[in-house]
Amino acid sequence: MEAAPLQADPEVVAEGINLVWVLMATFLIFFMHAGFAMLEAGQVRSKNVANQLTKNLLTWSVGVTVFFLIGAGVESMAGGEGFAFAFDTADPNAWVDWLFGAVFAMTAATIVSGAVAGRAKLRAYVAYTFLLAAVIYPVVSGISWFDGGLLIEGAVGSAVGAPFDDFAGGTVVHAMGGIAGLTAAWILGPRIGRFNDDGSANVIPGHSMTFAVLGTLVLAFGWYGFNVGTAADVLVVNEEGILELGDFAYVGRVAMATTIAMGSGAIGAALVAWAKTGKVDTLYVANGLLAGLVGITAIPHAATWWGAFLVGGLAGAQLPIVFSFVENYLKIDDVCAVFPVHGSAGVLGTLMLPVVAAPEYVAGLEYGRVEMFFGQLAGVVVIAVWTVLTTAIIWGAIKAVGQARVTPEHERDGLDVSEHGVDTYPEFGKPDVDVATDGGRRQIRTDGGERFDESRSSSELRSDGGAPNDGEIKMVTAIVRPDRLGAVKKALAEAGAPSLTVTNVSGRGSQPAKKGQWRGEEYTVDLHQKVKIECVVADVPAEDVVDAIREGANTGEPGDGKIFVLPVESATQVRTGETGTDAV
Repeated sequence: MEAAPLQADPEVVAEGINLVWVLMATFLIFFMHAGFAMLEAGQVRSKNVANQLTKNLLTWSVGVTVFFLIGAGVESMAGGEGFAFAFDTADPNAWVDWLFGAVFAMTAATIVSGAVAGRAKLRAYVAYTFLLAAVIYPVVSGISWFDGGLLIEGAVGSAVGAPFDDFAGGTVVHAMGGIAGLTAAWILGPRIGRFNDDGSANVIPGHSMTFAVLGTLVLAFGWYGFNVGTAADVLVVNEEGILELGDFAYVGRVAMATTIAMGSGAIGAALVAWAKTGKVDTLYVANGLLAGLVGITAIPHAATWWGAFLVGGLAGAQLPIVFSFVENYLKIDDVCAVFPVHGSAGVLGTLMLPVVAAPEYVAGLEYGRVEMFFGQLAGVVVIAVWTVLTTAIIWGAIKAVGQARVTPEHERDGLDVSEHGVDTYPEFGKPDVDVATDGGRRQIRTDGGERFDESRSSSELRSDGGAPNDGEIKMVTAIVRPDRLGAVKKALAEAGAPSLTVTNVSGRGSQPAKKGQWRGEEYTVDLHQKVKIECVVADVPAEDVVDAIREGANTGEPGDGKIFVLPVESATQVRTGETGTDAV
């Protein structure tokens, strides 16, 4: 049977399939920003979560528009093709290539936000993001990925005898972002309380391990777009006009290497953390998984299967060691460990290419493994020097004019309030019962309606003819577990005393201290998180309030809290001026 001729232009078929594939990969890479947001939010303190999320939102929003207007042109110029605006094209499908490049650029930009978390002014970070998207990253990608770039056919590539080979951005994107983050963190200085006067480090745990791990898994999912998606040409048309596989001829190797390195990175970090502390640290496992992915990102198209194990395992294993070095010797406060995860892991994987490259890959080259190593080393050095110099100049200039860092007062209060006027965790929940103006109880139903209950009045008669609390005002103060607040509120409402004030507090009583770990470092938890409930009553017996609180707060375990009853000398209502029991 003879093959029937294809009833369509092979060039059109190849272009259409390739465009769809690149767009799918692009959308996967964009989704990585959700992972970055969760990962970074989980590693900062609760008072800085909204600030970190805002930085992630603005990184994309500001960066992608700047890359469209300026950065893509600078990239083209650095690649030896002359300055060309992204919007100056007659081919609308050319913007698919721009968008694919933009999501890589924004990945590099968002890495920096994790290093400077908790103390950088929003305006300073946005200004740096603008310049990174406009100049810093486009120069790096232009000299590394364009044939006419400095590291390919330019002066450096020609001098060492081999071009710089970074398949999906192990150094161009990740190491560049990690090095920029470390430099910015060094210029800014550490968070208040991160280091003692003698230089020893204090652990400042992030607020949510759940966010950090879920963010890690979202990033790992998107990474398939990052690495596998870089095999952009699914089909090509050969000289005879016949469709054949393009980059997909080796896409299986890319997918395999990415997956193996991911798993090996988590294992490597877990083993080193276990050797250091005797425990498998959860955050190190998560960060190690990402370090394994970063390590293989430059070379998945060339790595052997055992090379994927080796590179991923080493990238994960170096993570706890490098983080400890940055913390204890460099005294740099890298909040989200962006340098050991993205910087050193990316450099390591890039330099490992001549060691783990498959023989069939090397056989097709015009140079050997030695020249390959010097080509990789030259690229790493040039990119690192450019990134450190430009980042230090920009953050140094912003610092010199006093706009790099928030005030100590704002840092202690948290950047959510000082920079955005919001609180990520603003309240403990609305009461399901409050007091109606007619003296009865108004209960809010789950369907949004309400009903009135006259069974309790604000004036409750006693059988002995006396007044509740002997006619005095009492304040009932309770320190209870945060998770029992809902039950306490319900019990108070049922006792006819729904009005209360709630405050987040930390304290120490009979509850024993605990040991915690954050990235393998142990710290003592001797001040436990509690809530303080204050309820002032006049016409409701204080004993009833005490019983209600105890009923709602009791778990039978040490640390349930205590309840205090104090006399109140006087009370005045601000709006009406009423005093005494009438004010209450």
